[in-house]
Amino acid sequence: MNSEQKTSMKPLRTWSHLSNQRRKPSEYEIVTTNLHFHTNNQDAPFEVGRDAKMNVWYKKYRNESPLKHEDWDAFRDPEQLVYRTYNILQEGQEAYVTGLLNQFSERGNDQMISNEWVDTLARVYAPARYLYHSLQMAAAYLHQMSPSSTITNLATYQSGDHLRWVTHTAYRTNELSKSWPEAGFGKHERACWEEGDEWQGFRELVEKALVTWDWAEATVAFDVVVKPAVEACIQRQLGEAARINGDTLLSLLSDAQLRDSDRHNRQTKSLVSFMLTNDGNKEIIQDWVDKWQLLADKAMEAYCAALTDLPDATEDAKNYAASIRQSFGLK
Repeated sequence: MNSEQKTSMKPLRTWSHLSNQRRKPSEYEIVTTNLHFHTNNQDAPFEVGRDAKMNVWYKKYRNESPLKHEDWDAFRDPEQLVYRTYNILQEGQEAYVTGLLNQFSERGNDQMISNEWVDTLARVYAPARYLYHSLQMAAAYLHQMSPSSTITNLATYQSGDHLRWVTHTAYRTNELSKSWPEAGFGKHERACWEEGDEWQGFRELVEKALVTWDWAEATVAFDVVVKPAVEACIQRQLGEAARINGDTLLSLLSDAQLRDSDRHNRQTKSLVSFMLTNDGNKEIIQDWVDKWQLLADKAMEAYCAALTDLPDATEDAKNYAASIRQSFGLK
């Protein structure tokens, strides 16, 4: 064997797609990039019969999406989160939330709030776990359908965040049920979600978005339209109403969730900017935004009407959601 042959057989020190870089690959690049095996064959994503339902689904709702890009694997998360760093980040968040829950429980927070505010919480806060669960389900679907592993990662960790929101809301609902057993906490949330006027806009919005199978439209619907509307109404407006009504615990829990939402918005901004580098994508995305924003506006109007302590809640929520869209380069 000559020296040239020996050189050609020299093992790579990293993945082949990272070997041409002039610098050492980061942890994020090593464990996150180019991991989807089911993007190699556009006609048969999975190694089963081409007409198998799984192949047909991925071809139709991912590969044939009207939103195109020459290299989806080129996308990078601006936060560069990996499983290890995400857990470190959210361990700190959970320690903070646990500290809040324990401290305010010791102070008797739930015994100090008014009857009127308890009734409001039963109607507009406790049922939010259904809305948060819809966000978790949407993120789980996008985790499966995204055309690159770096985009999948965004959905993966956002799904984890939404599960934490569900958990925190359920925990508080149980606490409130012990302090106010006659208020219906833990008993009437499903009825509120399915029948309450304040929730029907959001219910229609997310139920329709959850059966939007095209991965790109579902991403735009949830990350560009639905989530900013949820943030504007529940985390911001309800959080402000909590401050006015002396519920400092809920206001601080809302602030903690906003840290997750702020990160989601930064990631979505980066993803949308990446999508917009392809000619024709902006028109497609804006059409989707216009379609879903009509439902989101109805949802914000219905929900904020229940926050009677905040007469400007609807306008403020809509303005905030619009500012997020504009930060993404959209109307």
